[in-house]
Amino acid sequence: MDSAAVEIDGSVMEGGGQILRVSAALSCITGSAIKITKIRAGRSTPGLRWQNKHGCTCYSWNTLCFFLKKDAIFTVVDGNNVLTRFNKNLIYPFNLLLVKQIKNVIWQKHPLTSRFLPQVFKPIVEKFGVRFDCDIKMRGYYPKGGGEVMVTVNPVKELQPVTMTDRGNITKIHGRAFVAGVLPYKLAKDMSAAAVRTIRKEIKELYINIQPVQEKDKAYGNGNGIIIIAESSTGCLFAGSALGKKGVYADKIGIEAAEMLLRNIRHNGCVDEFLQDQLIIFMALAKGTSRIRTGAVTLHTQTAIHIAEQLTQAKFTITKSEDELSSNVTYIIECQGSGVVNPHL
Repeated sequence: MDSAAVEIDGSVMEGGGQILRVSAALSCITGSAIKITKIRAGRSTPGLRWQNKHGCTCYSWNTLCFFLKKDAIFTVVDGNNVLTRFNKNLIYPFNLLLVKQIKNVIWQKHPLTSRFLPQVFKPIVEKFGVRFDCDIKMRGYYPKGGGEVMVTVNPVKELQPVTMTDRGNITKIHGRAFVAGVLPYKLAKDMSAAAVRTIRKEIKELYINIQPVQEKDKAYGNGNGIIIIAESSTGCLFAGSALGKKGVYADKIGIEAAEMLLRNIRHNGCVDEFLQDQLIIFMALAKGTSRIRTGAVTLHTQTAIHIAEQLTQAKFTITKSEDELSSNVTYIIECQGSGVVNPHL
């Protein structure tokens, strides 16, 4: 083990995959050696899970990148066993930042569907100067999987800071309710109708377009779900989604997604609870000061900030903000970015 390695406690704060994802990505970009100990120590099944181990191995060698080849040492420690160690020309794994979404495309189980990646995540990270294309060729449903996604990323010299503090007005709400495999089309219509009814109770002035869809050629396995996206006049995007479960009525799935969306609109912040933590790495790497208004700061976000400050020169502050347009408190996450420059461009 390199004596200069930054030791990271894998049990603090979120205490799970978030620490691994953020640490591995920043280690590859900055070239900092890291040692992660006590992984998932507070969980009911502590230690490195198979998806964590294989994910770190796969993502650390992924060729989809913004910052090309960078010497680094990356070590994951579970107890006294070194499970993964690289000391070669690593490639900055862009899809470490997309691990949740890409996992959903390949093996859908998480409530956020694969549509979140191109329709919410992509337009927002492009504000940092990021450019990538995402082609969802096939969706695979839990437990069989079988999904396929192609992501093409253009390397950048450096990331620019962003300011997202004015949400503006919600101007559009749209989405899709989908079924795949042997599940009947009626489930998609029931999810869509229930979601529209729920949103209408709070937002009456907008046309809500949630299309029921039966996926035939681009899905493997049986599954159903819904994603709803709200757009604001200043370019903010919010999502609510849910996947079907055995024994759960379709209308309850639609209501769950609608309530998730409404919860993220009510606080009058500029990002939803899922996008919030995924922007922290970009803020930390950008050159200059980024400011983003959010609702309650999630534990995943706090964890990402904790790791980013350990592995970069970025400095974060979180300030409580009274908002006259909302009964809920919002927060300003501000970051003086480290200004990492791609030496290969």
